[in-house]
Amino acid sequence: MSTLAYEIVDVFTDRPFAGNPLAVVYGADDLGSDQMHALAREFNLSETVFVLPPTRPDATYRARIFTPEHELPFAGHPSVGAAVTTMRRGAFKPGTVVQECGAGLLPIEVREAGSATLTGATPTLGSPLDPAGLLAMAGLETSAYAGDELAAPRPAGCGLSWVFLPVRREHLAAVRIDNAAAERLGVTDICLFAWSPETREAHSRVFVPGSAVAEDPATGSAALGLGVWLVAAGWLPADGVSGYRIHQGIEMKRPSLLDCTVTAADGRAVSATVAGHVCPIARGEIAVPPFVG
Repeated sequence: MSTLAYEIVDVFTDRPFAGNPLAVVYGADDLGSDQMHALAREFNLSETVFVLPPTRPDATYRARIFTPEHELPFAGHPSVGAAVTTMRRGAFKPGTVVQECGAGLLPIEVREAGSATLTGATPTLGSPLDPAGLLAMAGLETSAYAGDELAAPRPAGCGLSWVFLPVRREHLAAVRIDNAAAERLGVTDICLFAWSPETREAHSRVFVPGSAVAEDPATGSAALGLGVWLVAAGWLPADGVSGYRIHQGIEMKRPSLLDCTVTAADGRAVSATVAGHVCPIARGEIAVPPFVG
């Protein structure tokens, strides 16, 4: 029976059994997409990443990222987790590497201590949304809303877009997503967060309604997008580099910490980074699915 090497790591935490678990699979160069997808469904984590040889001469490696439902062009915790795990396996030394993925070529600064800083793709910002339907979808009253006319719910991202909904800190634990309402609204990815302007810290919860893993304990792509949203809302400076920190996974008993920066010019984000640690948990071999199609 043919097998592939894999590792399970926890991302955006420096201690085991916190952060966001990730399966990192090696040696899958000859597998088809359906075989990779079968393995992702077997792990049944929010994402599984396959580390492959690059197809671009300026890339260090290529990453293909799958949820149990579909392939993603990019995701944050698989990018950070794959970079640190592959460095630990001796494929490259600490320093700057370039990940090839569906969102393009992304630089990642990998440190020997087991952390990495990912620079996201080009920021995107969508149109403002009505908060009323989103609050109802999340099981919250209008009193939970913490936005205003400028700081309205809207999509934002750096390679993968999320809807951002600002709420009051005391209401985060009460969030209960109504999947049917989310489907009616066309919401597939949403981040509810409470912001502290004094400390530039957010407490967040990130949901993918209707998916096999409906809530994520640490979401690098949403952390990048939040920086884009914060600049657009005027909650971070319109020019220069600003740091911010995100606490996530608390309600899931998987506390996570994401350290971020966003660079802005003339009131718009032009780039963002997210950094965190990667904690090794397990390693082994998994059978190659013997079917195609």
